[in-house]
Amino acid sequence: MYRFLLSRQWVILTLIALVLIPVMIELGFWQFHRHERRVAQNQLIEDNLKAEPVPVTELTSPGHTVPRSDYWRRVTATGTFDTDHEVVVRRRTNADERIGVLVLTPLVLDDGRTILVNRGWIPAAADQKSFPAVPPAPKGEVTVTGRLKADETTSASGIKNLSGLPPRQVMLINSGQQAERLGREVLGGYLEQTAPTPAGDTPELIPEPDHDSIGAHMAYAVQWWLFAAGVPVGWVVLVRREKHDRETTAGAATGHGPGPGPGEPEPAAHAPA
Repeated sequence: MYRFLLSRQWVILTLIALVLIPVMIELGFWQFHRHERRVAQNQLIEDNLKAEPVPVTELTSPGHTVPRSDYWRRVTATGTFDTDHEVVVRRRTNADERIGVLVLTPLVLDDGRTILVNRGWIPAAADQKSFPAVPPAPKGEVTVTGRLKADETTSASGIKNLSGLPPRQVMLINSGQQAERLGREVLGGYLEQTAPTPAGDTPELIPEPDHDSIGAHMAYAVQWWLFAAGVPVGWVVLVRREKHDRETTAGAATGHGPGPGPGEPEPAAHAPA
């Protein structure tokens, strides 16, 4: 009755179904784990943004790698901006997705060490080889509040660290690179400024990271699991249809129908004349 399942066509179809089921289940768990990571990251961002600011020197030091648990921690730093060694970070977007540059200014602390401060976004110069017009940083001693961020690397950000750039232009915010350029100790990571607000609102301060959206990962996970559940159901439907078609063909060849299908009434018997 089901010997057709041993045919080459049906063996291949069955093997494909058997492969698809675990693959779709695994894809569902992959999306589910992405959902869990997104939820955990949102919670981390929310907690760190709500925490009271602490001096940046409590969380980082020269050569320190900022751990993920300290990302977006609110910190303060008091010192003097070193605008002579200010650089811009190329190919960055603002909240409106406009491409420009970030202004990266060293802040020399009272103890002589330096923390890099991302003062915000400005439009790039018309000529990529030219240094843009950067709004001046506050003069004298200033206390900056912001979010602590980890050093950017090509592997983590996907941004290629190009060489041969024009003077005072970089691709990545990296304390190690800037320490080598400045020739002095630079605290690991950098500070993303949130206060004080610049005069004229420029540079544009970087907005808070999104920590409300969870994306569609959970919906995708459920979708993959439904697909996995649908494969065996579809296989059974195809098998029953194939069986019915073969019985119909065989009945037509012998002059007999395939007989009533499931749930169909038996034909009424005719009374003798």
